[in-house]
Amino acid sequence: MIAYWIISYVIGNLLTAWWIGKWKGVDLRNELSGNLGARNAGAVIGKSAFFLTFLGDAGKSVFVIWLGWHFQFDLLIIAIGGLLVICGHLFPIWLKGRGGKGIASFIGVTLFLTPKLFLVMFIVFALFLPFVRSATLTMLFSYAAFIAAAIFWHQLDWIWPLIIAIILILIRHQKDLKESFDNRFSKV
Repeated sequence: MIAYWIISYVIGNLLTAWWIGKWKGVDLRNELSGNLGARNAGAVIGKSAFFLTFLGDAGKSVFVIWLGWHFQFDLLIIAIGGLLVICGHLFPIWLKGRGGKGIASFIGVTLFLTPKLFLVMFIVFALFLPFVRSATLTMLFSYAAFIAAAIFWHQLDWIWPLIIAIILILIRHQKDLKESFDNRFSKV
C-alpha cells in the first residue's frame, strides 16, 4: 500500500508537457503562463501538443487507478493514490514544485475511479459553459456538482482525497480564476 502511494506520486512527476517541450525544443516553464500543462503546451506549441499533453497527463492517472484495481486495494487506498498522482503532477519534486495545474490528471482519476461522479461533473460543465463562457469559472460549478453528488450518493467516506485534490487544483488556479472573474464581471 505505501509502495503504491509512492509509485503514484512518482508517476505524477512524469509531466507530458515537459517532454513534448523538450521534443520541440521549448522550455514551457519560460513561455506564457510557465505552466507544464495541456493549455500552455497548446498555446505555445499548438493543438497537437495540447491533445498529447492532455492524453498523457490523464493517461498516467488512469494507469495509477488501474494499478490500484489490479492489486485489489480498497477504494480509499486507490483514491489516495489518485490524490498522490495529482500531487505529483502539481508539485513535481524534480522540477521544484513547478508542474501543471492538475485538470487532465483529475479527469483521468475520476473517469476511471468513479465514472458516475465524472459524468455529473462533465454534464454540469457542458450545461454551464455556454452561459458562463469561461472554462475556468465553469470548473467551479463542475467541482461543486462533483462534491454534491458524492454527498448525495454517500461516497464521502472514500472520496475525500479527491476533494482535497479539487482544493489543491483550485489553489493552483487562483490567478486564472481571478482573471476570469474580473474579465467576466468587470463589464457588467
